[in-house]
Amino acid sequence: MRRNLMPLIAIFAGITLILGAINMQGDLGSFLSISAFIIVIIGSFAALMVSYPLKDLMAVPQVIRQIFQAPMDNRKEIVNLFSRLSKKSRREGILSLEDDIRNVDDDFLERGIQMVIDGIEPETIKDILELEMDATEKRHSSGQKIFQSWGDYAPAFGMIGTLIGLIVMLSDLEDSSAIGIGMATALITTFYGALFANLVLIPIANNLKTQTEEELFTREMMIEGILAIQAGNNPRIVEERLKTYLSPSERKENANENLKTVTENE
Repeated sequence: MRRNLMPLIAIFAGITLILGAINMQGDLGSFLSISAFIIVIIGSFAALMVSYPLKDLMAVPQVIRQIFQAPMDNRKEIVNLFSRLSKKSRREGILSLEDDIRNVDDDFLERGIQMVIDGIEPETIKDILELEMDATEKRHSSGQKIFQSWGDYAPAFGMIGTLIGLIVMLSDLEDSSAIGIGMATALITTFYGALFANLVLIPIANNLKTQTEEELFTREMMIEGILAIQAGNNPRIVEERLKTYLSPSERKENANENLKTVTENE
């Protein structure tokens, strides 16, 4: 699986730019508050523990690792793979693909081709693979919902921290010079909640959603190729059908690569 460090770089860059802007306008130390951190981070996570089963929360570290993996969008390689498999299947028969699937590093694709080799009916293969896609979507949506909910709770707890600060400040109005400082301190928790939610939590939820959509789209493409091979379709037809899943730029790149390959072979 390819690594994708862009989310980590973007979060780091966002925090750095915000801290830099704060330092340009005022005292950076005035934005540091352990109590605000506890209220926003620990408090919102406590609400998360009430909302979701422990087994789902235990999977959060694994979900976080997922965002640093590139989306499953290697569709050009899949077109080329199915083109080769369909040619070999037409030339040597479906059973000849048994050696090829050992080199496939995707369990979903390997399982689908193995079912074709085993002679399972097309409708059954499609049903099984679509059920697997549904299960994958359900597993991924659990992580998405957790971070989306956390992103909703964090600003709310930021507001709770602000209310706590205001109550403490207004409980003693004898020292009027401390009101401004107290107000600034009270607002820090709102700042923490908004920053944590909009720079970390909600973007992570959106990243996971995008990855799931990319993976399911690629899985649909694989199912199309698997059923086309089982039907014994012409390799050219198989390739053209799968190219419909590519973007215009990917189709152009694929055509250039194929042309380069033909030229080198000549």
